[in-house]
Amino acid sequence: MEADPTRMCELLVGLGEVDLVGIGDGGGDEPLEVVIRSRRPRPTCDDCGSRLWSKGYRTVVLVDLPAFGRPVRLRWRKRRWACPNPGCAVGSFVEQDPGIGPERALLTSRAARWVTVQVGKLGRPVDEVATELGCGWHTVNNEVARWGEALLEADTSRVGQVEAVGVDETLFWRQGRWRTKVWCTSVVDVGGRQLIDIVAGRTAESAARWFRSQPVEWRDGIRWAVLDMSGPYRTAYDRVLPNAAQVADPFHVIRLANQRLDEVRRRVQNETLGHRGRKHDPLYRIRRLLTSASERISDRGRIRLRGLLDAGDPHGEVRTAWHAKETVRGIYQIDSIPTALRYTLQLADDLQHESCPPEINKLGRTIARWTPQIANWHISKVTNGPTEALNNLIKRIKRTAFGFRNFANYRIRALLYAGKPNWNLLTTITPH
Repeated sequence: MEADPTRMCELLVGLGEVDLVGIGDGGGDEPLEVVIRSRRPRPTCDDCGSRLWSKGYRTVVLVDLPAFGRPVRLRWRKRRWACPNPGCAVGSFVEQDPGIGPERALLTSRAARWVTVQVGKLGRPVDEVATELGCGWHTVNNEVARWGEALLEADTSRVGQVEAVGVDETLFWRQGRWRTKVWCTSVVDVGGRQLIDIVAGRTAESAARWFRSQPVEWRDGIRWAVLDMSGPYRTAYDRVLPNAAQVADPFHVIRLANQRLDEVRRRVQNETLGHRGRKHDPLYRIRRLLTSASERISDRGRIRLRGLLDAGDPHGEVRTAWHAKETVRGIYQIDSIPTALRYTLQLADDLQHESCPPEINKLGRTIARWTPQIANWHISKVTNGPTEALNNLIKRIKRTAFGFRNFANYRIRALLYAGKPNWNLLTTITPH
């Protein structure tokens, strides 16, 4: 059977019902140019039903997928149609074919879907993808934002009912001459380990505003609200999720105890030796052992810990702080919920005793304020661990992009990478 070279080229181009007008090759590093036109029959006017007249062509150049290792430009000869009826309000218009490229597009539809997957799903740098297509950074980035937003809007089932929600702050960028920190808030489905959204700011109002924008039924279905002992987030939960039980993340509770212990060590260091910790100072030498879990310290480490505490802690303040830290860790070794609540209440009171260092008194006051949230962990067994893990994915996108300044770009890139959209929908959508 004799092959038709033109039809073979049309199949290779793979853009549906189009005629291949020609292919231009400038040679060297210049992109290949593929010239096409639509094969559709002459349409009729949607208003009056008259058969439209042709008013010639208007050529639109779109970036297409590379072919044979070279960039490609698709020159689409769009036909301009006009209604012959003088009384019709349609006038003239240029034909559109979303299968080739949506209106005001910079890339063909297939190229736009490809770059959205490469940048959004796989986390590749925009500049790397743009170099492969032989176009500019903004050309690719604009299409990723356009198609990514359309995908998230179309994926109405991406966020289902959430039983446990978590929030945490992330650094967006450092602004201006003085490198002022600009923060944002990650909202996470803790149970599903999915990034729901990113909100500008880390205040109580910014978080509460986002929750108020969600359906009431969705908010009422949230059972647990996890946080990292942050006052603003606690206020936001109190305002918009009054029926959800708040849970203080165990990692942050123990980290706070370690911070207070370290503050005691540094203060005692300065009071006894008159300077900050140095290499051969007793307390500085055990700074890592002090914050280690007791059960992970070897027998040799325990001997070293006791000896250097005797040498550098004359009044036993660091030793007291270390025991306080271990006692706080004991909260999460209790199985009984009522016992855990009583233990936490008693611990908060004991840590505020006058015999304890002032830093430990401060820890006791904090635990007293957060006792219900700390004890709720024994009921829920949920933590902010998934939130922290998703923040690491967001930071990976930031590193790939060498930082962001545009919050809209930052949000869409993070949601495409960590928000678990249904990527199968990408082939079914066309952005407006």
